[in-house]
Amino acid sequence: MKILVVDDDAELRGLIAFALRQAGYLVLEAPDGPSGLAAFAEEKPDLVLLDVNMPRVNGFDVLERIRAAGSTTPVMMLTVRSAEEDHVRGLDLGADDYLTKPFSPKTLLARVRALLRRAGVERPSPLASGVFVLDTEMQTVRVRGADPVRLTNLELRLLQLLLTNDGRPQTVDKLTAHVWGHRGLGDRQLLKQLVHRLRQKIERDPAAPVHLQTLSGVGYLFKAEEAPPTP
Repeated sequence: MKILVVDDDAELRGLIAFALRQAGYLVLEAPDGPSGLAAFAEEKPDLVLLDVNMPRVNGFDVLERIRAAGSTTPVMMLTVRSAEEDHVRGLDLGADDYLTKPFSPKTLLARVRALLRRAGVERPSPLASGVFVLDTEMQTVRVRGADPVRLTNLELRLLQLLLTNDGRPQTVDKLTAHVWGHRGLGDRQLLKQLVHRLRQKIERDPAAPVHLQTLSGVGYLFKAEEAPPTP
């Protein structure tokens, strides 16, 4: 399940993203309105957390464009404003909920779950691509129809991002930020070790991986499809 967080405050955006990832959600981040609209169009998230006070294109404008395009994706507005007219404006434009800063991670997660529940998408469906079926709720992966294999929290976050970006190179910085959060608790060596452990669970031959490949100087490339065996 994808959640798009659009906020120009990098520190707060990172905290929100980390809390959501800890809860098992796949999080996309955008630092401003234009990049948020681009990410929304490309990634089609299940929920948008949208800051009101942003330069260039503010949250109200982003919301208006999302609704003008005919999307009914749930949108929660984030704001330091408490004026009633701002709340009314956001709701009139099609916002589904409002959360005033500052807020605790527990409050955020409770509101997110409630909003997803009202939208009928509270429970994440298994993520399937190629020979992989990832069940984020059960924290397991099935490969080539075999029995489910249990994943650790870190393995789950890594495979979730890779599977969602099947066929697209992922940088080390992006992977570590997604797995360990914005505070940079991960590094290249830790990521290398995590990739090694994940390969043991998903590759036929971990020493010659065909799904989770290393791209020298870039990061990693994940391929969910499996080439048929050579006759």
